[in-house]
Amino acid sequence: MANNDSLTAPVLVVGLGRFGSAVARSLVRLGHDVLGVDEDANLVQRFASEFTHVVSADTTDTEALRQIGAEQFDRAVVGIGTDIEASVLTVLSLVELGVSEVWAKAINAKHARILERVGATHVVRPESAMGERVAHMVTGAMIDYIEFDDGFSIARTRAPRLAAGRTLLESQLRARFGVTVVGVKRRGEDFTYARPETSIAASDELIVSGPTKKVETFCALGNS
Repeated sequence: MANNDSLTAPVLVVGLGRFGSAVARSLVRLGHDVLGVDEDANLVQRFASEFTHVVSADTTDTEALRQIGAEQFDRAVVGIGTDIEASVLTVLSLVELGVSEVWAKAINAKHARILERVGATHVVRPESAMGERVAHMVTGAMIDYIEFDDGFSIARTRAPRLAAGRTLLESQLRARFGVTVVGVKRRGEDFTYARPETSIAASDELIVSGPTKKVETFCALGNS
């Protein structure tokens, strides 16, 4: 099932709980064929009409994965969370079969480290990431927020008073705060990419990027 077109390549999704099924649904909406796999036959039956193919299998068994054609996939998502042993063994089996890109869900930092060591190419901690995102939004400093693994963040925030009525060149936000204003959203107008001559109004929302700590410090200005 390998496909050089990454925009439509088929994806293997292992574990059809809340996380795995949500990923699978999104992949189907994006035009991907999805093979959903779970040991629970009831879950397999539930999603039989939603995904391209669904099968029941013990994914900790390399031979069982081979029998369902797992080695034909370039990408796999392992959504197994609470059973850490099953999660790790599944990732290990997929790596042994030559699946080049394995995304795996981790429930804590230790689980994430183990998954990385056995060969997962991408490890996600959805509960942790969402908790961080919501915490920033609850404080009122940010309207939306994404943090990357390397300490880099992108945030949507309110324009600080010190920038209102001035262009980006005049306010020197990057030099003063170490963040880059990527774009500006003004009420009733389309999003615009930021340029040095872009003028900022008090009611504007800014898309900013930079090191996480600096982004957090800058966004706090818009809430003061």
